[in-house]
Amino acid sequence: MTLWRIRATVDDRPGYLSVLTASLALRGVNILAVQVHTTERGAVDDFLVDAPDALDEADLVAAVERGRGRDCWVARSEARGLADQPTRVLGLANRLVRDPDAAGDALRTLLGADTVTWRPAPAGAGAGITGSTMLLADPGGGAFTLRRVAPDFTPAEYARAQALLELSATAARRAAEQVTLVLPDGTEAAVRPAGADDLAGVVELHEACSARSRHRRYLGGAAAPSAARLRRLLEPARGLTLLATANGDAGPTETVLAMANLLAEGDEAEVALLVRDDWQRRGLGSALLRRLVRHADQAGYAALVLHVHAENAPMLRALRRLGRPASTERDGALVTVTVPLAAGARGERKGPLLTPPV
Repeated sequence: MTLWRIRATVDDRPGYLSVLTASLALRGVNILAVQVHTTERGAVDDFLVDAPDALDEADLVAAVERGRGRDCWVARSEARGLADQPTRVLGLANRLVRDPDAAGDALRTLLGADTVTWRPAPAGAGAGITGSTMLLADPGGGAFTLRRVAPDFTPAEYARAQALLELSATAARRAAEQVTLVLPDGTEAAVRPAGADDLAGVVELHEACSARSRHRRYLGGAAAPSAARLRRLLEPARGLTLLATANGDAGPTETVLAMANLLAEGDEAEVALLVRDDWQRRGLGSALLRRLVRHADQAGYAALVLHVHAENAPMLRALRRLGRPASTERDGALVTVTVPLAAGARGERKGPLLTPPV
């Protein structure tokens, strides 16, 4: 038996695929996998088959044509073709998360392209497929051109390739946004934007924090928030969440040391921090706070708002070290601090520096 790839177009009508598969079965061809690509010309069926050694390319083409298939393309395959398409795509996605610069090689592997070239000019209105040529917009800038001798590309392949490029761009952007902080005691921590896949690490962060730290962060009970709430904090609809980790390598061994949230509503943004107990009073919280303030300045928010327990002296000290004008309002044990950003960004000093609440 020999492995083959067969691609053919059939009318997208009930029963037509079964006619084609029956024609192949009559010749002893075992279908191992099939993908269906919907196009304007009909359904493009992509088969991986195991055929008797006595059958050659011409025999397989004839079998397809007798099964009402057209535009047939046949080529020998290898054992690696037995891996199903979702498994292959997930493997390539994992590779791109680790190495965003491998986008070209990933596209070649995904689509079996003969050539993959990148150019700095944007794809523009020309993005799409023309026969065996594909032009893809690179979200990071520029465009990729893919070519193969046969078969022609399909819209489904174009969509997969574009999604893979978008994943690569996201991974590259995340890597570029990661910085390494050197704290006053000489220790290092990596800081980067959070994502949905950080949920497990953030859950572990909350479990590692004392009840007092969780109470200071959430102003209520000492219990950790639900997974649903943590997901919303990791990817806020408006704003930014930063994570500090013990190393720069993303993965299951990464330890989250702190989480800093900037949650926007209207023209103001609320800030909150949670730092693991054994990393408190080392300058990590202050460093994260300064980064959130800088982001809020650049994003054009009018003010930052922080709700702090009056006994949370470390957080109040971190706010004073910003050197920004601020106002405070106390309601029992709760202090609300408002830091205007527009005035601060212009270098104006229209209010007093933060003073301890009374």
